Amino acid sequence: MAEDVRAQAEATLKEVEEITTNLLPEASGELIAVEQADPALQAEINKRMSEIDVSNTQSIIRFGSAAQAELQAISQDMLADVRNKDVGPAGDSLRSMVASLRGFSVKELDPNRKQSWWEKLLGKTKPMAEFMARYETVQGQIDGISNELLEHEHTLLKDIKSLDKLYEKTLDFYDELAVYIAAGEAKIAELDNTAIPAKEAEVQAAPEQEGVMKAQELRDLRAARDDLERRVHDLKLTRQVTMQSLPSIRLVQENDKSLVNKINSTLVNTVPLWETQLAQSVTIHRSREAANVVREANDLTNELLTKNAENLRTANAEIRKEMERGVFDIQAVEKANADLIATIEDSLRIADEGKAKRAEAEQSLIQMENDLKQTLAAAKAKETGLGDTVANSTTS
Repeated sequence: MAEDVRAQAEATLKEVEEITTNLLPEASGELIAVEQADPALQAEINKRMSEIDVSNTQSIIRFGSAAQAELQAISQDMLADVRNKDVGPAGDSLRSMVASLRGFSVKELDPNRKQSWWEKLLGKTKPMAEFMARYETVQGQIDGISNELLEHEHTLLKDIKSLDKLYEKTLDFYDELAVYIAAGEAKIAELDNTAIPAKEAEVQAAPEQEGVMKAQELRDLRAARDDLERRVHDLKLTRQVTMQSLPSIRLVQENDKSLVNKINSTLVNTVPLWETQLAQSVTIHRSREAANVVREANDLTNELLTKNAENLRTANAEIRKEMERGVFDIQAVEKANADLIATIEDSLRIADEGKAKRAEAEQSLIQMENDLKQTLAAAKAKETGLGDTVANSTTS
């Protein structure tokens, strides 16, 4: 981890401790009773009552809305900060860092591990070379993620402070609603006990020509009273929802505080520990690689000595055998002599056979010649009538 990131992480540690130890006040669930309120609170209730004009419907509709103005302004400021930024959870950075470091597999770091057929097909590098390449990449990833975590930490601290303000203003709004509700109920009681009975008496005492107008005023007053009652009921519902939002805000704050502590602990303690372990892994593998090279050199030396001794013995035996041999091997001379005798005998035998066949051929030729003469003589005798004489002469 870069030194500037470490320094910033340690600098924010004090701020983190101050924020996490800050306790927010609890909300009171009790509504205010006018009779039990102190003079200062009674004056505030009377001030809120003066905002109600039963003759103006808009004053009843807007009754209590002023209490939410400051709370709405704070909420809008928080939304303005969040609107154009990445709203992904900061926990993604922690998971990303863990995933990057879990990319190191102890099995893959084994230099004797055989590559799978898939790795061979893809031409993957050897485990040691891949390990070194991964380490160089992960170091850059850790520095980048550390910066990102630091940014998330500052953002969360800012959000926690904003949530403190939002909680305080929400609590003020919650208490202010109680004042408005008390003022509204007091006004309703005043209308029920004083204004409406007085207007009813005016209707009863009014002359006939004014009776209709007075009756309409009474009806309007009762309608305003009912509108005010419904508005007070809405304020009670709003107060209940506001009371539910207070623990929600605190829950978000607690989660943010826990995450800030986790991020700060990761930056200050965990990341340096991981880097140390990675550095040790690199050193261990470099030592193992050097030991493997030394072992291979020793194995090569022993192999050369053994092979040279074997080669010397083999070569010496072959040379001595050649030295002890004659110019011609007796077996070769004997075979050549036998082949020569066999050749001469074959020649004599073939010559004898040829002579006998020629003698037989000569006898065959003489016989064929005699047969031909006899045939010709017999044919001529048939033509001259002297066949028998010729035949006899030929035979004798």
